Amino acid sequence: MWDKLLIDFTTEMHPKMWSMVAQSTWETLYMGLTATAIAVLVGLPLGFLAFLTDKGRILENRSIFVILDALINVGRSVPFIILLIVLMPVTRFLVGTTLGTTAAIVPLSAAAIPFFGRLTANALLEVPTGLTEAAKSMGATHWQVVSKYYLPESLPILINAVTLTLVSLIGYSAMAGVVGAGGLGSLAINYGEHRNMVYVKWISTIIIVAIVMICQKAGDMLAAKVDHR
Repeated sequence: MWDKLLIDFTTEMHPKMWSMVAQSTWETLYMGLTATAIAVLVGLPLGFLAFLTDKGRILENRSIFVILDALINVGRSVPFIILLIVLMPVTRFLVGTTLGTTAAIVPLSAAAIPFFGRLTANALLEVPTGLTEAAKSMGATHWQVVSKYYLPESLPILINAVTLTLVSLIGYSAMAGVVGAGGLGSLAINYGEHRNMVYVKWISTIIIVAIVMICQKAGDMLAAKVDHR
């Protein structure tokens, strides 16, 4: 098996295939980074609001909390492959097609937003309540409590949450390759599986693992750098 794999790699891995690998790698990064950015932009305020409206918090509102908590829990519970199919009409409406890299960002973002929202709410639970109580006793407004205490104190955990979201989306983007989303997952399926180019599957897998490891290491270093606790 390994002899055949080596022969296939040395004889068939021509410049055009390397170009396709490079393009697929870029598509994977594009999908993962864009969907992560959208998840942070929407999921961060969603998680903050869910946390702040919970019982005993500064914006306590049972009705809003129940609605947000249910949305986050339901959104996190739907398997990505099902979400990918269910959101096809929405994807077609937003980008005009259900195929391609840009189209895949819609279900990827939809899966990541409630996921990051829950990670945000959990990160805020780590902030000592004494700090916020002291801030309120000094006359700080709700916005000041959030921006000056909750956000800075939870920042290292939030950075780890962003890293976890990105790593998860890299894996989801490979799954999205099943429906022609592009990226390394699509390359592995179309060439590695359908055309029986085993080495393409291995190369795609190795690159995905490398991307995940680099993202995780960078996230850990950044979180450690901003952690002054």
